[in-house]
Amino acid sequence: MSSLRRVALIGGSRIPFCRSNTLYQDQSNLDMLSAAINGLSARFDLAGVEIGEVGAGAVISHSKDWNLAREAVLSTKLSPLTTAYTVQMACGTSLQAASQIGAKIAIGELESGIAAGTDTTSDAPIVFGPRFAKRLIRLANAKSFGERLGAFKGFGLGELKPQSPTAGEPRTKMSMGEHCEVMAKQWGIKREDQDRLAFDSHQKAAAAYQAGFFDDLIVPHAGVTRDNHLRPDSTLEKLATLKPAFDKTSGQGTLTAGNSTPLTDGAASVLLASEGWAQARGLPVQAFLTHTRNASVDFVAGEGLLMAPTIAVARLLKDTGLSLQDFDFYEIHEAFAAQVLCTLRAWESAKYCSERLGLAQPLGEIDPAKINVHGSSLAVGHPFAATGARILGTMGKLLAQRGSGRGLISICTAGGMGVAAIVERP
Repeated sequence: MSSLRRVALIGGSRIPFCRSNTLYQDQSNLDMLSAAINGLSARFDLAGVEIGEVGAGAVISHSKDWNLAREAVLSTKLSPLTTAYTVQMACGTSLQAASQIGAKIAIGELESGIAAGTDTTSDAPIVFGPRFAKRLIRLANAKSFGERLGAFKGFGLGELKPQSPTAGEPRTKMSMGEHCEVMAKQWGIKREDQDRLAFDSHQKAAAAYQAGFFDDLIVPHAGVTRDNHLRPDSTLEKLATLKPAFDKTSGQGTLTAGNSTPLTDGAASVLLASEGWAQARGLPVQAFLTHTRNASVDFVAGEGLLMAPTIAVARLLKDTGLSLQDFDFYEIHEAFAAQVLCTLRAWESAKYCSERLGLAQPLGEIDPAKINVHGSSLAVGHPFAATGARILGTMGKLLAQRGSGRGLISICTAGGMGVAAIVERP
């Protein structure tokens, strides 16, 4: 093609998000992902339709889910001819899937695609340690009674202790929350400001529910109709009573269960297409996915684990010639209130913008009234791989309701990575 096509964002659909080990404790990633995609199918009349590609994934998954995206498609009302692949980029999974699908639409390889993600820690894979696992393999391969007995030579009961999955960083042996505590101290982020951001997130999400904003974005699943982490009755006084969740010994810990996202089960999806495909199916375009960028930091060497979005966004702005203030909405993933506040402070810092981002001037401040206007992960929860699709669906609807405008998306991920995107409605 001589020119790139615009990537139309048609809309999103997700199931309600629930705290892990509560209302979805019997639901698998396959169950939830299928439900989210079926919600999209119902919303946009896609039953029997062959979609160009579905890119979806989960961060915490069983080995049996090696073909998760394709199995989910086969469990929905989409045409079984729909191709699907599984992708995983920690908390940026579904936004990265949207970036990949969007690029294929732009060059004409695809006419339509669905980006999606799911996660559950209620159905987490529990495995044995390597010593006992090797015994089981030897047992399965044994050809005689003696070989079967030999497989358990030297066996100890301690080998039966299962190994649960962890969200900790393999390189540092620290959890994401512990890393974010370090960031909060480095940037001087106060506990009161974190609690205020968390409180505001709950209040804004509750108001959005009351106004009906989520009515067409959320499809009921397993008898659940709304996010069960949302606390509209939360108060700053209650938040102030919570003890530190990660730094429990220094007396200076500021991250709590109230200003951090909980382990969450859920799934989300979003439909992307060429303008021609959308027009042929009579589907209005909410907005256009125009630019995406990834970045990483060397957190092992001391950079903040969750600071990569500051770099990804700076690169996006350089790509487009836009300033940080040239947006009507900002969706900044609230992994922790402290992460959002560190990000904002970094963009305002002349030293950081000069030394790390290579800029002559700081990127500057953002109008707080334009950030996460309907709440975000602190209020509704964070099923790791589903968050990108949730945010993209939210941004599309925000711009469609406004009638025009530009939105910036920023998502931090495990492994010291960040994903950013620009969505526009001319």
